[in-house]
Amino acid sequence: MKRCLFILLLCAWLAPAQAHKPSDSYLSLAVHGQQIDGQWDIALRDLDFAIGLDGNGDGALTWNEIRARHEAIAAYALQRLQVASDQGVCPLKAVEQLIDHHTDGAYSVLRFQASCPGAAPASLAIGYTLFADLDPQHKGLFKINSGGNTQTAIFDPDSPRQTISLAAPDRLAQFGAYVKHGIWHIWIGYDHILFLLSLLLPAVLLPGISEQQKRLNPTAENRGRTLRVRPQTLHLGLNAAFIDVFKVVTAFTLAHSITLSLASLSLISLPSRWVESAIAASVILAALNNLLPLFRGKRPVAAFAFGLIHGFGFASVLRDLGLPQGSLLASLLGFNVGVELGQLAIVATFLPLAWLLRKTWLYRQVLTVGSLAIALVACVWLVERVADIKLISA
Repeated sequence: MKRCLFILLLCAWLAPAQAHKPSDSYLSLAVHGQQIDGQWDIALRDLDFAIGLDGNGDGALTWNEIRARHEAIAAYALQRLQVASDQGVCPLKAVEQLIDHHTDGAYSVLRFQASCPGAAPASLAIGYTLFADLDPQHKGLFKINSGGNTQTAIFDPDSPRQTISLAAPDRLAQFGAYVKHGIWHIWIGYDHILFLLSLLLPAVLLPGISEQQKRLNPTAENRGRTLRVRPQTLHLGLNAAFIDVFKVVTAFTLAHSITLSLASLSLISLPSRWVESAIAASVILAALNNLLPLFRGKRPVAAFAFGLIHGFGFASVLRDLGLPQGSLLASLLGFNVGVELGQLAIVATFLPLAWLLRKTWLYRQVLTVGSLAIALVACVWLVERVADIKLISA
């Protein structure tokens, strides 16, 4: 009964988790002297939540329903974007609205123009507050092209205003922005976190035989007799646990860094639904390995194999932004560094706590019942992604 209750509580906690790609928009500006051409890709699901697009309430958006709300979409979005030069505000005017598809679904494409007062601006101050009152985790992925130079930035509720110098691109600031974004991406990527934790949970434990049984010596009375040795659990020291964790995390890091780079550089491309479904399946297998010996001591190998798949999931954000090669390399490096820092923060929190609790009843429950709960939630994620439906995801 206690275990069933524990499973229900864990499932209730995990169920609302957003396992898919989090809320992002993609804002691009091209500066030509005083004139600015802009394009803003905003997820239809986010707009539907904010201003309501589904006219008949049937849960499916049609082109006619979206077209009927074009004026409302433009007004809502442009009220939450401010562009100003060093000589004054650059008024924004909607020009065209289209539909496009990113890796995580359909987006409204809002094209707009602005004209800045005075001479060609040397810098632009950008204010971005889209969905700031509705989703504190929303990010605006921004790129600006001026005079052949491309710069990028990331807007969120904590940094809604940024000034971009058009004369001297700040590569260090761009790198730092993507480090921050990589940390944020791994911390809210619940499927990635659950996969990693499922592999790390056994790190402080080792199936084996008791020390007393190890010291048994065959004697005249027991020669020829089959000794039945009951498996028990040996508790590893902190150093041994650290080495085990190091192997798992290193394998996962190497693998997802390879495919993150290849996918972001458009050298390899896989359908998003396949990737997201495979990630959910990897969570299931990693969790079940704690209940059944699927990998039999080869968790680093499993971490590497599944890490290749997770790398494609990490790459979706950078690929959707469509950066040119020069900017993409800097952004890719910063994003990858951020993912690793976020991952190391999780490990640094997990390992000491797991080692301290390794001999307790609570840790045994987390290992067994918790792994079962993770597997059950990941099974639902798998059904959602394969069938393209929503059951528990926010």
